[in-house]
Amino acid sequence: MYKETDILKESSVEGNLIINIGPQHPSTHGVLHLVVTLNGETIKKVEPHLGYIHRSIEKMCESLSYRQFIYVTSKMDYLSSHINNHGCAMCVEKGLQIEVPPRAQVIRVLMDELTRLSSHQLWWGAMAMDIGALTPFFHAFREREMITSIFEETCGTRLTMNYMVPGGVMADVNTNFQKSVKDFIIHFKNKINEYDELLTGNIIFQNRTKGVGFISKENAISFGCSGPTARGSGVSCDIRKLYPYEVYNQLDFDEILEPGGDCFARYLVRMKEMKQSISIIEQLIDNIPDGDFQAKTKAVLKLPKGEFYSSVESARGEFGVYIVSEGGTTPYRIKFRSPGFSNLSALDFMSREGKIGDLIAIMGSLDLVIPDIDR
Repeated sequence: MYKETDILKESSVEGNLIINIGPQHPSTHGVLHLVVTLNGETIKKVEPHLGYIHRSIEKMCESLSYRQFIYVTSKMDYLSSHINNHGCAMCVEKGLQIEVPPRAQVIRVLMDELTRLSSHQLWWGAMAMDIGALTPFFHAFREREMITSIFEETCGTRLTMNYMVPGGVMADVNTNFQKSVKDFIIHFKNKINEYDELLTGNIIFQNRTKGVGFISKENAISFGCSGPTARGSGVSCDIRKLYPYEVYNQLDFDEILEPGGDCFARYLVRMKEMKQSISIIEQLIDNIPDGDFQAKTKAVLKLPKGEFYSSVESARGEFGVYIVSEGGTTPYRIKFRSPGFSNLSALDFMSREGKIGDLIAIMGSLDLVIPDIDR
């Protein structure tokens, strides 16, 4: 955090000006406050100030049961709530050595990939709007609406679904689920090319993103970046490939790596990941096994004494769940490894010697969700 003496010291440098960006929502993707040191229009330093939406989620989880705490994570990265819940359920299952039925595993992966698509669609529209292109936002929400309707049919809600449970999923998929998903795939496979026509090949968009916000592979690793932010610098870090969970090791899909290290490279990673998610869904949608959608578990869960960790690949990167159990019905300690915090830590490094407009593009390319960072 900035101290008053630091601000006075930096503002005393000839030509330096300190301005505040945020904590209002536009272009900061949530209640994020940036203290930016400028010299003319050139950025000399970016200092993120956090805590505006801090709810002490990790501490709250320590007073909840092993069934209840899972759903608090829906409010962190609310655009990856299915995947966050999945990571928590997996950690509990690891502690109790629960074997998840094949049907539940496939349903979980389908929901995860639909969540990834939904998140990337919102990111695409929001990043375009940040840079000045308003039309893509409406196109993105057109397709995203189809996914949220699919979620609503099976889960009863559209954003924070609370669908994953230790042992599987809360309920079987809706009878219309397969048809709705296949209809969406047919629709979206045509529209993803439209996305490229609208934005990817746009010379103004390319000028605003190419060579902007560069971070090398070595520095991305040093800052602990993960997800598309790291893969845009050529870092192989996809948990689905490195540490496969559920049925990912049975699927044919590529880890998308781009060596560019700039905003445009991070953009391309997410655009190509959407196509990979469609491929994963196509491989599974007609091959959902028969059987139980949930393993039999006790009403009250008690993890054995010990430490347990699981991680999943969320839309923004590695989401890790660390549980310390004393053998009771509630965890002694819970720690979440959220991708946004580490990715945000690289913002100052990426932004220095750039312009204010570059800062907005860089934040868009990081795909920040602030409650995921504040926790």
